[in-house]
Amino acid sequence: MSTKELPDLAISQNVTLATEPIKTVQIGKRSITMLGTAHVSKASADKVQELIASGVYDAIAIELCPSRHKAIVNPDAMAKMDLFQVIKNGQASMVAASLALGAFQQRMAEQFGIEPGAEMRVAIEDAQTAQLPVLLIDREIGITLKRIYHNVPWWKRMGLLGGLIHSVISKEKVSAEEIEKLKEGDVLESTFSQFAENEKDLFKPLISERDEYMSARLIKESNENNYQHILAIVGAGHMSGIQRLVSHQSISDPDETINTLEAQPVSSSWFKYLPWIIVLLILTGFAIGFMRSPEIGTAMVLDWILINGGLSALGAAIALAHPLTIITAFLAAPLTSLNPTIGAGMVVAAAETFLRKPKVHDFERLRSDTTSLKGWWNNRVTRILLIFILSTMGSAIGTYVAGFRIFERLSG
Repeated sequence: MSTKELPDLAISQNVTLATEPIKTVQIGKRSITMLGTAHVSKASADKVQELIASGVYDAIAIELCPSRHKAIVNPDAMAKMDLFQVIKNGQASMVAASLALGAFQQRMAEQFGIEPGAEMRVAIEDAQTAQLPVLLIDREIGITLKRIYHNVPWWKRMGLLGGLIHSVISKEKVSAEEIEKLKEGDVLESTFSQFAENEKDLFKPLISERDEYMSARLIKESNENNYQHILAIVGAGHMSGIQRLVSHQSISDPDETINTLEAQPVSSSWFKYLPWIIVLLILTGFAIGFMRSPEIGTAMVLDWILINGGLSALGAAIALAHPLTIITAFLAAPLTSLNPTIGAGMVVAAAETFLRKPKVHDFERLRSDTTSLKGWWNNRVTRILLIFILSTMGSAIGTYVAGFRIFERLSG
């Protein structure tokens, strides 16, 4: 394999390259041309339109996963989201993170007068008009976020949450110079770089793994469907990685690579037992306390209820939950904390969903409401997500604080 600039065939069609980076990789007699884009650049969208109109490509590959593609082609799909199912499946945090990422990108794009992901929208629409297949080559965003979370040491994970919150509430303008730098990056990288600059823990799942994943998908599509010339529209930051992997034949089995990189991260074998160990220690503390005297045992139980339930209820209150939801948090947290299979946030968020069922306009306004901190509290959908997160955090903190208090009584 070898690399070269845009092929002569494209040049003969009077395609002007402007300043958008383009590289072509040969796979035998077949070609993959990569267009590096900035996801908030009108020039990138214009270049996509220009290249597809040239008629030299038989397939269009785009840096989107099925979920992000669905959000672009069917922006009303969020209105059909089943919040109960999201909460039950433990996806509330992922949905909240995705909304926060989208909010940052939306705010940045609005500043420069272009829809976020406009070049992808243009690629989809123009490919359909030209009756060309659209290939979704990026990894599911939920898997990427989980692998990012898993790759970051536990003591740094709160920094990720804080960074996401800051990306929503920050009103700082993005300078023209910074926008130009985005042409060297990728839509997710540009977002995370705002609060995790030079963070090596993010690079592998966010950039290098996705380079490998998209390379494998491109090779697989080219081989299986015998596409002669694919146009791949990717963030400019992925171009060198994909070019290197494809041209050096670094991926011998695309299917194996894809399956490996789609695997859900697995916690250390001992770590999954930690919640049960904590429960066992707490129950042992109760037992020892009651063996010493009923008064000590009762005081321990009250500590557990007041601290654990109180902090979970405080989290729900901060999220402006319904009064009955706050009471639910207070009552549920001390019990769910003794059963690792059920989280306090799940029960509390379900109660809020029942008491204040989101309306159609809440789903319709998700895109605009998530761009401001006030909007997250005013919109019933995002408020439920906040209630889930904050009540869960309150219960988790309460478990450790109450646990230490219990063993203080035993050692006193």
